[in-house]
Amino acid sequence: MCGIVGILAETLPENTVEGLSRMMASMAHRGPDGDGVWRDAQGHCALGHKRLAIIDPRGGAQPLSNAEGTVSITFNGCIYNYQELAQTLRQKGYTFRTQSDTEVIVHAYEAWGMDCVKHFNGMWAFAIWDSRRQLLFCSRDRVGIKPFYYVERDGRYLFASEIKALLADSAISAEPDPDGLRQYLSFQLCLEERTLFQDVQRLMPGHNLVVRPGEAPEVSCYWDIDFHIDEAGSEAEFVDRLTWLLEDAVRLRLRADVPLGAHLSGGLDSTTVVSLMRQLLGQAPIVTFTGGFREGAAYDESHYAKLASEAADTTYIETFLGPQQFADSIRQIIWHMDEPAAGPGVFPQYWVSKCASEHVKVVMGGQGGDELFIGYARYLVAYLEECIKGAIEQSAHRAHYVATLETIVPSLPSLEQYIPMLKSFWHEGLFEAPSRRYFRLMDRFTDSEALLGQDFLTQLDTKRTFEEFHAIFESHGAAAMVNRMLCFDLKTHLQALLHVEDRTSMAWGLESRVPLLDYRLIELLASVPPVIKFKNGRLKYLFRQAIRKLVPRDILKRTDKMGFPVPLNQWMKHELHDFVADTLLGQRCRERGLFAPAAIEKALFADRPFSRSLWGALCLELWYEQFIDG
Repeated sequence: MCGIVGILAETLPENTVEGLSRMMASMAHRGPDGDGVWRDAQGHCALGHKRLAIIDPRGGAQPLSNAEGTVSITFNGCIYNYQELAQTLRQKGYTFRTQSDTEVIVHAYEAWGMDCVKHFNGMWAFAIWDSRRQLLFCSRDRVGIKPFYYVERDGRYLFASEIKALLADSAISAEPDPDGLRQYLSFQLCLEERTLFQDVQRLMPGHNLVVRPGEAPEVSCYWDIDFHIDEAGSEAEFVDRLTWLLEDAVRLRLRADVPLGAHLSGGLDSTTVVSLMRQLLGQAPIVTFTGGFREGAAYDESHYAKLASEAADTTYIETFLGPQQFADSIRQIIWHMDEPAAGPGVFPQYWVSKCASEHVKVVMGGQGGDELFIGYARYLVAYLEECIKGAIEQSAHRAHYVATLETIVPSLPSLEQYIPMLKSFWHEGLFEAPSRRYFRLMDRFTDSEALLGQDFLTQLDTKRTFEEFHAIFESHGAAAMVNRMLCFDLKTHLQALLHVEDRTSMAWGLESRVPLLDYRLIELLASVPPVIKFKNGRLKYLFRQAIRKLVPRDILKRTDKMGFPVPLNQWMKHELHDFVADTLLGQRCRERGLFAPAAIEKALFADRPFSRSLWGALCLELWYEQFIDG
């Protein structure tokens, strides 16, 4: 887990090393254990690296080259199956000077070329300069756990782990991207390769990028989700395969040469990871970290976290947060994020990561479980409408229906807290096409629109947003709606959560590992018939079957998982009211013209002042202050 930077050009300027050093300094938090700069003899490529030493702390310094100096790499992440790959490569005649996974990538590239990434199980963003072929080969892991950004300016190609590193180059200016702003206002994230910054792109998950001096980058996809349904498999067979893969995914991610712990919320996902850690580590000590708020039971899951900790016999450490911490740290959090993404959970996650970093250097977590195993209530909301439609049309027992109205009824109590959302969702458009209905569930622009300034609003081409959504929703030809929803979430919503995961951990020099996003688990779940993995509309059905003997019963039967809620509604009425008002009603925000002051003021004094649209407005204004004004 590190920070990487690089520059490629037909002729590098004399001050290239100084420029790289500035880029690296902007994200020193990613690499507290060392740094390095490398420049090729022919003057085309320069690589930089900030190191967080996890595997082979003594021998894995970067940038790292092969013995001949013809292949050089800067790498962020971890290849979990590096030991098995090293053994295979030794049998092919390659020798190793270190015990690092970085050197495994170098020799894997020598052995298999760009297909080397198909052999890796891990998280990565790397760039390899191949002096023999005069090309820079860049790659990002299948799921998008590790970040990779790039930009072209004045014949130079620059890349980095964080956008702020690109902005540290004197030729790169921070300008907002109109389409990025439009997407953010709809989803509180940018889609696919787009960012909030003009001309700055992200390399998409499962993609490689090749660039030669003086030529345009070539981007290609090496892995994608394939919903090739295994109709022959039985539920028992899928449960067995899932159970084994869950254990193996955790086993591989326990490989580290430094202390390791785990986030623990008391939900199914993190409890499963911690329970498997205990099963695999025997009597070895495990430290777990939990965050919460003292504003009442609705914001505190520590009871379940303690229960899970006791069952797994871990050292339990918790931290409680308050409104003053929010006011004092939210600007710094936005700076670390580069782009605001996802919801208020970024705030507690930032502080729990700080707590964890004071005890360990690697932390495991349950990120991705809700997306992969179908855990969000919105899946149930969408399918309830499908079931009603099927009952009315008398078509509910056709093969494409995952659940029928009579079978989904036992799951409906899970929607009690979502009644206000159901009222809004069914207000219009009932029984529209699936993509249009899911868009209504995911789109926040309707709420945001009321806060926007009229002049700014007229500049937004909002008609394109659904077209962009639809292209992703329908991109893989999945027949079942649940698979189309799952695919969209993995490619969009999950990317925002992984963005948060990376930035909040790396802000404190902490490596975060997410075993539930092992690509083998994704491939398995994509092959499971929807009638099995979403049986009778039961959230996380197959996952629950696989872990039913692993986690405490009280956690297994939970129906009130919160998802790290933050009591912003209470705080905005009292402790944070002046902070938010000063930010969104201040002179600088008024002059910017993004928001309508009267609408903001009305929202701040509403009975429930917090909303996701107000949260998005606050984050966007703080982002402008940090990156555009600055």
